[in-house]
Amino acid sequence: MAVIECRGLAVGYDGRPVVTGIDVALGAGEWLAVIGTNGSGKSTFVRTVAGLIAPVGGAVQRGGAEGRTPVVSYLSQSHEQGFLLPIRARDVVRMGRWPARGLLGRLRPGDEALVDRAMDAMDIADLADAPLGTLSGGQCQRVHLAQAMARDADLLLLDEPTAGLDAASRERYLRVMDSERARGATIISATHDVREAQRADLVLVVAGRVVACGPPDGALTPSALADAFGVVISDVGGTLVVDPHHGHDHHHGPGSAHVHGHPPGHDHRH
Repeated sequence: MAVIECRGLAVGYDGRPVVTGIDVALGAGEWLAVIGTNGSGKSTFVRTVAGLIAPVGGAVQRGGAEGRTPVVSYLSQSHEQGFLLPIRARDVVRMGRWPARGLLGRLRPGDEALVDRAMDAMDIADLADAPLGTLSGGQCQRVHLAQAMARDADLLLLDEPTAGLDAASRERYLRVMDSERARGATIISATHDVREAQRADLVLVVAGRVVACGPPDGALTPSALADAFGVVISDVGGTLVVDPHHGHDHHHGPGSAHVHGHPPGHDHRH
């Protein structure tokens, strides 16, 4: 049974489509990476699947075991930092349990165990008592990722989850995603990171339209990525390499750059 299924889906705002013709179905334990540049429609797709905006056309259907509605956890690209009172990292992660207990509900030992597991997974247990305002951007991102993990959701919807993370934290995130899939969670992540997309079961490449959709080997082709990122991409010894002299991405400096993280010049906003 599909946990999430999109049929002829068109996403956009105010009735104006940004991307049309999205057809994809994901079962338990499967990961879809949506890859493209800023403004390509990937965040709009994730927000539509999350139910935050209505489809412009087509349909999104959620399913779950025994016909129940799946528990959903959504991580947005930006996070609200304007709390009126100082708030600790652990308090932010605990918010992941609020949908299960209510805003004023008392967390149970099982809830605290899920919070502990999520903080350990993102390597922030030592930051538990640190005020959120004292943390770096990358540390804050790991706190919010832990909050999403603490939800213990059937469906994880992550918008730019590796934004601001260093190489070691990105590796940890990828291992955590493997663990989430192993427990049966379905994942949709919007990303600029080709390396992240290569780890997924399915990849949706968007550029204001569907460029490619399928397993990574079939979707992450040099021609598809050239369409998506506006650069010529070649496969050199199994590594995707960007040649910035032939594209439209002027953020890259001279020479080739491996497409293993966010393109230089990407705005790491939190």
